[in-house]
Amino acid sequence: MENNRNLFITIILSVVILAAWQIFYIGPKIEAEKQAQLEIQAQQEATTEPSATTSENTSLPQATAGSGAVAPSEAASSEAQPEAGRVAIDTPTLTGSINLRGARFDDLKLKDYRVTIAKDSDIVTLLKPSSDVDGYIGEFGYLGVDGAPASDAVWQAPEGATLTPSSPVELTYTAPNGIVFTRTISIDDNYMFQIDDAVTNNSGGAVALQEYGRVTRYSKPAKPPIYVLHEGLIGVTGEDGLTEIKYNKIEDDGTVAVGKSTDGWLGITDKYWATAMVPTGGETFQPRYSYFSEGRPRYQSDFLKDPVTINAGETVQFDNLFFAGAKISSLLDAYKETYDIRLFEKLIDWGWFFFITRPMFHLIDFLYNFFGNFGVAILVTTVIVKAVFFPLANMSYASMARMKVMQPKMQELKEKYGDDREKMQKAMMELYKTEKINPVAGCWPMLIQIPVFFALYKVIYITIEMRHAPFFGWIQDLSAPDPTHVFNLFGLLPYDPSAIPVIGTFLAIGVWPLLMGITMFLQMRMNPAPPDPTQAMIFNWMPLVFMFMLASFPAGLVIYWAWNNTLSIIQQGVIMKKNGAKIELWDNLRGLFGRKKKADATE
Repeated sequence: MENNRNLFITIILSVVILAAWQIFYIGPKIEAEKQAQLEIQAQQEATTEPSATTSENTSLPQATAGSGAVAPSEAASSEAQPEAGRVAIDTPTLTGSINLRGARFDDLKLKDYRVTIAKDSDIVTLLKPSSDVDGYIGEFGYLGVDGAPASDAVWQAPEGATLTPSSPVELTYTAPNGIVFTRTISIDDNYMFQIDDAVTNNSGGAVALQEYGRVTRYSKPAKPPIYVLHEGLIGVTGEDGLTEIKYNKIEDDGTVAVGKSTDGWLGITDKYWATAMVPTGGETFQPRYSYFSEGRPRYQSDFLKDPVTINAGETVQFDNLFFAGAKISSLLDAYKETYDIRLFEKLIDWGWFFFITRPMFHLIDFLYNFFGNFGVAILVTTVIVKAVFFPLANMSYASMARMKVMQPKMQELKEKYGDDREKMQKAMMELYKTEKINPVAGCWPMLIQIPVFFALYKVIYITIEMRHAPFFGWIQDLSAPDPTHVFNLFGLLPYDPSAIPVIGTFLAIGVWPLLMGITMFLQMRMNPAPPDPTQAMIFNWMPLVFMFMLASFPAGLVIYWAWNNTLSIIQQGVIMKKNGAKIELWDNLRGLFGRKKKADATE
């Protein structure tokens, strides 16, 4: 009894410590980082040093092959300078503008996605000017020759020009030495920009240019990262292939330069959105991933192409693609095929079990298109997975059932041989052989299913298709936690339990987490109670612990878990009955609530 009491106290203390860590450390840390960024921005805006008017290109490296470094430091934002004008962007999926100062992509919103499920909620903003505390920009430029357009150079555009899928925009910049830069920007109906540059050398002599591209972000996501999802710097280039660097990792490393490449892409990815530069044309370029702490802290993926010599009177073409938008699987696959972009589908973090995860997603997506409800698609997918693995599950539960039937004979062997473990094990093996029982059969089929269930969990968590997707009733967003609360009687009491300091985290238990806990409890009661009191105590409390743990998970995951538990209970009950094994559920429930005879408890 003393051991059980200590175990109970340990579980409670562990939960309290985890909650306190979240409330008193993680939360204040995120808020402090946000406040620090605001203070840095205020200091920069209040500073009027001469460097504030210098070009960002003054900090770029010289045009030497293989230098690989782009924008290692940055002067005050060009946004502090007078507005140079903008070219509007208007497509079926995007709205925003291109900043003529630097021909920079720094204003982009996604028409099809809103910040919350409210109909009047703002649409999602992806790119913001660098002067914003959450600045996020994309930029293409040149190094290596006097007169090349700097990051603060003002490009010229036709008056009233608007970038649409049917109307590309042509920007021009003429350097003092006569070099003419003509940039044609076009866009499709979705999220892919095409940047075609023509550089005409009218300087009278040969010049060497290096083209660079970069996406720079001045903040990171407010929510702490989780292990199941990659957010941060990403790319596929050269022999290195896929490179994924989380924000905290690049903060420690400072700079990561992988091998040179002639194809691929690189950028920054969030859970649902991403930016990616795709250098085209087959020229060799140096990819690099960086974190800069001086001035305004920022995260950057960039590339620098090898120098290209342009003779007098010659025109040379430079082409790039720039993706900025939602990570829709079918769209990324289409871009991969259309533009021959290597492994572009890796913008979505399919994980180690991608060979299972992607087919699982396509199944759910097919069912979603058929039923019109993502939640129903999840339920049907769970049934299909259960059906596919039914032979293995049948083998597992059947083995468990036969083991239960053999319990009396096993007990007789234990009484016969007592402490003689060697003889008892030999007799047990002979019993297994005679009764054709494989004790391992109850374990390995379940182990095979673990990658499949993890893949399904990952699909539900990372895919944008589930974002703001409704189920039925009160679940209007499968990607958000269940909004109901058991501890205010589901809204009948006039307070929000989750808003209560310190203990609010534990009180935010919704209906679906409660149902998940109940189904998990019933599933565990299908088997005899463990003879060891400590194990029995753990089994008793595990459903409750899981209920609290999963309360903050997306509702879609909790619904899947509760439904999967329900199917497992039915499946196990049918198989046990078929094999003549006793279903212990009702006896265990009566015993738990004290309805068993005292004689049974003392035996």
